[in-house]
Amino acid sequence: MPETERLASDDAGIARAAALLAEGRLVAFPTETVYGLGADARNGLAVAHVFEAKGRPRFNPLIVHVPGLDEARRIAAVRGALERLADAFWPGPLTLVAPVTPEAGLSDLVTAGLATVAIRVPAHPVARRLLAAFGGPLAGPSANPSGKVSPTSADHVLDGLGGRIAAVVDGGACPVGVESTIIGLDGDVPVLLRPGGLPVEVIEACLGRSLGRAGGGIRAPGQLASHYAPGIRLRLNAAAPAAGEGWLGFGADPEGIDAPTLNLSPSGDMAEAAANLFSHLRTLDGLMHGQGTVAVAAIPDRGLGRAINDRLRRAAAPRP
Repeated sequence: MPETERLASDDAGIARAAALLAEGRLVAFPTETVYGLGADARNGLAVAHVFEAKGRPRFNPLIVHVPGLDEARRIAAVRGALERLADAFWPGPLTLVAPVTPEAGLSDLVTAGLATVAIRVPAHPVARRLLAAFGGPLAGPSANPSGKVSPTSADHVLDGLGGRIAAVVDGGACPVGVESTIIGLDGDVPVLLRPGGLPVEVIEACLGRSLGRAGGGIRAPGQLASHYAPGIRLRLNAAAPAAGEGWLGFGADPEGIDAPTLNLSPSGDMAEAAANLFSHLRTLDGLMHGQGTVAVAAIPDRGLGRAINDRLRRAAAPRP
């Protein structure tokens, strides 16, 4: 494939991106969470190229991006508690898993053979303009090699997928910085399939009930045990780095650190920490040349901290 184009997020760049997508090509684009790798969700060959470019397992389903609830209803049965959440939080960092409609017209690869589809309405203005210009649903997993750290800038996309995809629309840094929260149904009970950029507490307050927890099996993107992994190893919930370890802090750093060091948020701000998570992991990976261990400070497991801890646990998990 020719060199990956870096497109501006102006009208000309959006038009070029939409034209490439219509040709069945792959185009990365910014969302408020992370950069997505866009492909026509109705084009089986284009979706197959997503799995090829990412090296993604075929049993791992993809999120489909659409411009609004009306478009979502054409491909998924968004009803009951899911409809209530869509009304409250779309557009935004929330993905809903619902039964595929008979007229959806999606490639079977998008759903990984499941009877459900993961669907989202992004809030990022560039993503919304691209969806409008393309005029159809876009499969859009994170625009990085499978299992590696998710991209929050166009440079991150090019570092991982340069030469494998047609283009990336450069919309700057992603403001949320962790992937969307994913909610599905177990019967009529809404269940948390993946914590993310919309805090669980906010969702539960909207529903007036606690979310259930998902059972076994892959039902949504981002559920692999080992995921979001840099080359370095992570040691979580550390008080301080040991000799030879790097340090990824949160809040006040311990004194006397003599190692590669970054801090997700010196003030302990969860939103800042989420926005910095993937870029800081990438930077530390580079500083340590992809080797050794980074000690990671404890992150409170509430609000966006749940999503941050989920990504850190998957990044630290044993790798296949």
